[in-house]
Amino acid sequence: MSKPVKESLLEREQFELKSKSGGGLLSYEVWRYVEKGKTVVTRYNLAYVNHAIYRGDNGRGLGFDNAHGHHHRHYMGEIEAIEFVSYEATQERFQQEWLEIINQTRGKKP
Repeated sequence: MSKPVKESLLEREQFELKSKSGGGLLSYEVWRYVEKGKTVVTRYNLAYVNHAIYRGDNGRGLGFDNAHGHHHRHYMGEIEAIEFVSYEATQERFQQEWLEIINQTRGKKP
């Protein structure tokens, strides 16, 4: 019988964005385990919260997570399944999309 994997919190951070930068809050929560010296992400929740842009879903205008057993994206109240390549790729997509939202709300092109 194999030993159960010990999962631990890798990152839990929140960043408040100044209003001149678009405002809102960025939230990152990532869980992982280490196997043979390699980090394996098991759970993640990435969110951009800004009540001035979106009031539903507690202000979460954009989010990516793998809760409920599948990888998915939240965007202004809509939820869609996403193809998961890696946590790093998902994190990069999240970064690009929240910047795009801010640029659009400030009248700039991304």
